[in-house]
Parts: sequence; structure tokens; C-alpha cells
Amino acid sequence: MSQKIGRSTLLLNSYPSVKAFAAIVGKKEGEGPLARHFDVIFDDTTLGEETWEKAESRMQREAVIKALEKAKSASTEIDFIFAGDLLNQCISSHYGLRDLNIPFYGLYGACSTMAEGLSLASIFVDNGLAKHAMAVTSSHFCSAERQFRLPLEYGGQRPPTSQWTATAAGAAMVAESAGPPYVKATCAGTITDLGIKDINNMGAAMAPAAAHTIKTYLYDSHTAPQDYDLIITGDLGMIGSDLLIDLLKREGIDISKVHNDCGKLLYDLEAQDVHAGGSGAGCSASVLCSYLLTRIQEGALQNVLFVATGALMSTTSFQQGETIPGIAHLVHLTYQKGN
Repeated sequence: MSQKIGRSTLLLNSYPSVKAFAAIVGKKEGEGPLARHFDVIFDDTTLGEETWEKAESRMQREAVIKALEKAKSASTEIDFIFAGDLLNQCISSHYGLRDLNIPFYGLYGACSTMAEGLSLASIFVDNGLAKHAMAVTSSHFCSAERQFRLPLEYGGQRPPTSQWTATAAGAAMVAESAGPPYVKATCAGTITDLGIKDINNMGAAMAPAAAHTIKTYLYDSHTAPQDYDLIITGDLGMIGSDLLIDLLKREGIDISKVHNDCGKLLYDLEAQDVHAGGSGAGCSASVLCSYLLTRIQEGALQNVLFVATGALMSTTSFQQGETIPGIAHLVHLTYQKGN
């Protein structure tokens, strides 16, 4: 049963396992450095569908089905699924998963949704509320740009601070403790807002939330950055990552030697034109559900803090001149129980 050790931190004493995981990506993501880790790479942004939104729904469904196949499980064995995306009313999740007939919790944490979903799935398993639970999320460059910024046909200039919304989906199935990767703990984020209004600078808007969550978890768990092989955020990109390191150094915490970011790993930052890096709910989800969980499963990474970050604005709040609140949820993943 979960044990609360701080206001927002839970130790999962049964060490639930991530039994299976899968990542589905688009053409641009398949041309990046993590290509060999993905389960499916599509070479068409529409995935053969009529619209980008339908393509994203299909991508999310494909990720869930692939994870189920790898676990040798049927959808009827999943007690609950926690899903979300970036589109209004989370339509990618609703339309993508409606035919799977799995009890459904819809989430909106923007780009932090994968960590939020994985946290809840793990908590449900740890407390005996589910034998199997799943977390899934997605994003699509074209559908996100159409909703949050400008029509693609407009051809507007993207400033250097902007990030590329990943066309990707990731799904992770959590089960009773059986083998690595294990989920040791979770830390819920707190909404943080330092007044950033620039919709083309998501890294700056989300970095304070990541700093708050990491500081909180290190304090609650009585650990230090050097206790971890990797503290990985998603998706601060290049600018947000630098800001995160600076913010924590001001608090006497130096994560620079163990930090990386999913938005920096997904693409080749020199060869691919993604400006400040990757973003989107599918960015951290696809990196987690391919490269990261595989490395933990193999024992190459023993102790990892996965900290997915989200910008909690909408098109309405942006048009009304509101600031951009940030959130960051943390999941502590390990190779060994008790690590």
C-alpha cells in the first residue's frame, strides 16, 4: 500500500512493474537518433486517415494495442486506462480508445500527461485497486499547431525559442510487481506560474514547475542528485533545461551532471530543424516508452526520475492575454526493488 512521505510524495511499497510499453511515432521522429527504439514509425503524417486529428487517435490506439501484444494480454485484462492528449476535450484519447471497452479516466496535464497517467496507474496497482492499469498519451504536430498557434498554410516564422510538437504516442502497462522497470514512488506537481506569456517559449513557462517538483521530491525522499543515474524532464528543450539547472542551483541543488530532457533526445538538434527541441505530450511519452524503459529494463539505468512537464494554457487563455501556468509530475523508476 502507498505511503505518504510528504505533502505530494507517495512511496509505492509493492513496487509495481511496468510490464509492457510501446511507442508509435511519425516520419520526422523516425529520422531522429532514437529511431531503432520505436515500435512503429509511420512515413505519412495522416497515417492514412482523413484528418490529422483522426491520425492522432489512431496513433494512440496503435500504441495501446502494441503494448498489449507485447504483454501477451487482451484489453479485457486492463482494469483502468488513464489517457489524455493536447486537443480540446481530449478527443484523440476519446476517439482513439472508444472501441477498446476499457474503463477510462481522461486526463489533461498537457505535456506532463504521461507522468500523471503513469503515476495514477501505478498508485491504483500498488493499492490493490487494479491488477493491470495502463497510461497512454499522444500529440501530433499538425493538429497541435492548428489548435494552439496558426494554420500550417500560413507559413509563419517560428522564433528560436519555439519547440517542435512531436507526432508520437506512448503507452505503458503497469502490473503487480514482477520485474523491472519498477515504480518506486510518485510526486504530484504543483501549478507554478512566474508570469511567462510567450506561447513560443514553453520551456521557460514549464521550467519553474520542474524545479519545484524535483526539489520537493529530493527533500521528501532525503536523496540528492548524485543518487540518480538520470533525472530526465520532458519537454523543456534546450532553453527550459538551462533555466531548470539555473533555478535549482539557486536553491543549492546541482542536477547538471545527471540531467537530460526528452525534447533534446527525440531529435538530432543539429541536423533536424526543431529549433529549441521537441515538445508535445507524445514527446516524453514516446521517449519513455521506448528508449528509457528499455534502458532500465536492461539494467543500464538503475535509478531514474522521470519528470514530465506541461504548460496549462488554452487558446482562449492565450488570446485573453493570460500567463502560462506550468506543472510537472514525477515518477521514480528503478531496476531493483529497494534501489
